[in-house]
Amino acid sequence: MTMAYIDPTHRARLAIGGEQAARRVVDVLTEVFFEGQAAVAAFERPDSCWDVTVHFADPPDQALVRQIVINAAGAEAATGLTFDTVEPRDWVWASLQDLVPVPAGRFVVHGRHDRDRIAGNKLGVEIEAALAFGTGHHATTRGCLLLLDHILKAWRPRRVLDLGTGTGVLAIAAAKALREKILASDIDPVSVQVTRENALLNASGHLVRSIRATGFSARQFATAAPFDLVLANILANPLRQMATPMARHLAPSALVILSGLLTPQASSVIAAYRVRGLVPLRHLRIDGWSTLLLRKLN
Repeated sequence: MTMAYIDPTHRARLAIGGEQAARRVVDVLTEVFFEGQAAVAAFERPDSCWDVTVHFADPPDQALVRQIVINAAGAEAATGLTFDTVEPRDWVWASLQDLVPVPAGRFVVHGRHDRDRIAGNKLGVEIEAALAFGTGHHATTRGCLLLLDHILKAWRPRRVLDLGTGTGVLAIAAAKALREKILASDIDPVSVQVTRENALLNASGHLVRSIRATGFSARQFATAAPFDLVLANILANPLRQMATPMARHLAPSALVILSGLLTPQASSVIAAYRVRGLVPLRHLRIDGWSTLLLRKLN
């Protein structure tokens, strides 16, 4: 998204109780309205609901927008849909003000407006607000970055995988810290493309290889494995289901960082990996979410 309108802009807003529903709404709105017609942003709130905001250059067809929300997320979600007009301003810049820099060890996830404020001894990962899924502002992403920073202080993995990369935050962070090639995968083709764009934005396009894959099914895993380090910020159920293929693609003594799980779910995820020969080393708890560091036994 590259435009910022100086005329009054028209806004639609709603709150949705779940990431998948919010993602569906964002995906459909992005398909229906071309770049320059509208900009869509989604942010997770502390209560795990998602705020979806759309800025339009021209007055939108409210009935159409409402029907899109109903089709993507159900009639109940559409009841909270509101429309208004905002004063003339650079609304892209305004939306970025909510995307404050997030420090995590040596890493700082930030928007373009904070690019020049990152300290020289920090590694900045620039992600724009319009690509808000996986921007680093969720506790799970921060937990992964904290553990990544912790292990890289004393160890240098050669083969690294970011599984379920989202916007590529973890892959870019690893690439910047290691200056090594990183494999990033996601089931969502939009995420794959966004990761490529963000890697280029962060001068890491030559290091981050982004592919579309479901779990470990893609042929690229066979040639890239065995991995010394895997980062997987997904959800508890998929993490449990992937324990066996994950273990098969790991080198001896490999480390795995797992997140996307609520703290009460952590014990079942640990159990699923323990029986595959991985033992827990650290357990971070941030805002009710858990991030795990595991090691594969020889």
